[in-house]
Amino acid sequence: MQTAQDIMTKDVQYCTPLDNVYEVAVKMRDLNVGAIPIVDNGRLIGMITDRDLVIRGIAERRPGSNSVMDVMSKDIITVSPSTSIHEAAELMAKHQIRRLPVVEDDKLVGMVSLGDLATNRYSDEKAGEALSEISQLH
Repeated sequence: MQTAQDIMTKDVQYCTPLDNVYEVAVKMRDLNVGAIPIVDNGRLIGMITDRDLVIRGIAERRPGSNSVMDVMSKDIITVSPSTSIHEAAELMAKHQIRRLPVVEDDKLVGMVSLGDLATNRYSDEKAGEALSEISQLH
């Protein structure tokens, strides 16, 4: 059985609470990604998505707020390195998310994306259906 550890991206770029929202946006642009984890002393404490920047930053008229703490999502769905790919795909479908942080002892150790599941030639039928659901909704 394949696990999150088998397909995750291990060298995950992140920001810290000391970074500002502009730095997060620039990192997203430079890395061509839609989400950046927020890590404090190795611990995953939040995530900022491109949607968070728009909804919590601009739309709520807080463009002057520089704090990542004001914009980041704090309730994050995560998996452990030993979580099966099937379970990871089901969580992504259930919560309609494209990126799933992989955490061990509260420390960010990797990231599983929708693309990781798709390019891994994932053959489990139920997880394949889950991937299809996510793709259709976004």
